[in-house]
Amino acid sequence: MAAKSRRPNILLISCDQWRGDCLSAAGHPTVKTPNADALAAEGVLFKRHYGGAAPCSPARACLYTGLYQMNNRVCRNGTPLDARHGNIAVSARALGYDPTLFGYTDVSSDPHTLAPGDPRLKTYEGVLPGFSVRQFLPEHQKPWLSWLTARGLDTSAGSPGIHRPLGEEASDGVTNAPPVYSRDETPTAFLAGEFIRWLGEQDVPWFAHVSFISPHPPFIVPEPYNTLYDPTDGPAFPRGESWQAEAESHPYLAYDLGRQKRKNFRPGTDGKVRDWGDDNIRAIRAIYYGMISEVDAQLGRIWQAIKTAGAWDDTIVILTSDHAEMMGDHFMLGKGGFFDGSYHIPLIVRDPRRGEAAGSTVDRFTEAVDVFPTLLDLLDADAQPHLDGRSLKPFLEGKPPKDWRDAAHWELDFRSIAEGEAERHFGLASRQCNLAAIRTEDFKYVHFGGGLPPLLFDLKKDPGELANVAADTTYLAARLEFAERLLAWRAEHLDQSLALAELTEDGVVGYVGGSRA
Repeated sequence: MAAKSRRPNILLISCDQWRGDCLSAAGHPTVKTPNADALAAEGVLFKRHYGGAAPCSPARACLYTGLYQMNNRVCRNGTPLDARHGNIAVSARALGYDPTLFGYTDVSSDPHTLAPGDPRLKTYEGVLPGFSVRQFLPEHQKPWLSWLTARGLDTSAGSPGIHRPLGEEASDGVTNAPPVYSRDETPTAFLAGEFIRWLGEQDVPWFAHVSFISPHPPFIVPEPYNTLYDPTDGPAFPRGESWQAEAESHPYLAYDLGRQKRKNFRPGTDGKVRDWGDDNIRAIRAIYYGMISEVDAQLGRIWQAIKTAGAWDDTIVILTSDHAEMMGDHFMLGKGGFFDGSYHIPLIVRDPRRGEAAGSTVDRFTEAVDVFPTLLDLLDADAQPHLDGRSLKPFLEGKPPKDWRDAAHWELDFRSIAEGEAERHFGLASRQCNLAAIRTEDFKYVHFGGGLPPLLFDLKKDPGELANVAADTTYLAARLEFAERLLAWRAEHLDQSLALAELTEDGVVGYVGGSRA
């Protein structure tokens, strides 16, 4: 009797707020990412990969559940994830793995499953059901701070105070001064070290999710990464003549530009991002690039540890992000809205058992919801046809499907249940504060709820998304086509968890929430 083949190890890495163009393997003219590139050389780089929503909790809900926001209904940080939905960790556990978390998942617990006084109902930083937690690292970063304290650092400033530039007084100007902690003491280095220590304890096939906070703000990085990039380097910012011109182009842009505060990106600064000026934005961009390189260095440390453990040839690695970062485009920082800068994210998948397409790049549109079904497929698990994503396994085998999608889709819900900020600003109900985007090779169409005007960009003529042609009579046919395509997309993907089953005289026929009847 032939011996049963060993299940592969799984390493899912997410790096918060990493732009999909900021990889040297993807052709970025400035950023260098040799360790991510090395992974791509052994796997497949998906160059047109897009997150499904923003900010963190909605984006991660798409990644973890394989469902679009219209179905997982995580609308903002703090929206509970319905307990009825399956997810990547629960499915891995059903396959015999003990999915283990390093970092965070930003999941708000379902109130239906908890007592009213449960402290898990007071945070959006809960843990995705199915994960065992080895090292939790929420926004307060207390585990990392206590680790720094043990190393002799003064951590009395807490987080985010500890991320202030060393010796720099409060100022609206941006310098590349480093923080008090070193390159070996970043939150990224801390989590990488915890994963490596855990790795040495494993004697059965494992599943680990390492969820790094970087290159998420605050934008600061230790030496040598703080001076690795010159602020004068980097591509031109796609933007209008002024932030006022951008604000006048659409009511949502006016709202978004008015909300972005500098202190959210550099603690101790005052004022709004839109008024910061090019010199400061370029300085921040150089720091952001440095943060990416710092993450990349820790990726190299992880690759080497897996190889030293003799597990590299048995480990599937998926490297991605939740959402991206505007980084000066359209006078903005952060994520949200509808521009590509917020949603185009990296994806590299390496399966050592499938080397047919190793080192290749895929230019087809892929989405965050594809990661979950891909992992199921790579593990030979039963398909879950109610998921919105599709398996990327054919691309790893060098056999691109002929019927693959020709567009990427994403959604943003900008409601504010607790404070009602957006609702008051626009005079809308909470359920009307949303947008959905469809982006093809040639066009992007954005539909808003509540009667806000739509957007249409001719990306061939206007790759920077500067000229809304939705009201241009020469584009009316295109506008109608994409409005109908968006409607058809939503109709096709409305919640299918029970819609794929039917009760008959012979009992249940079809698919019922995780199993085929």
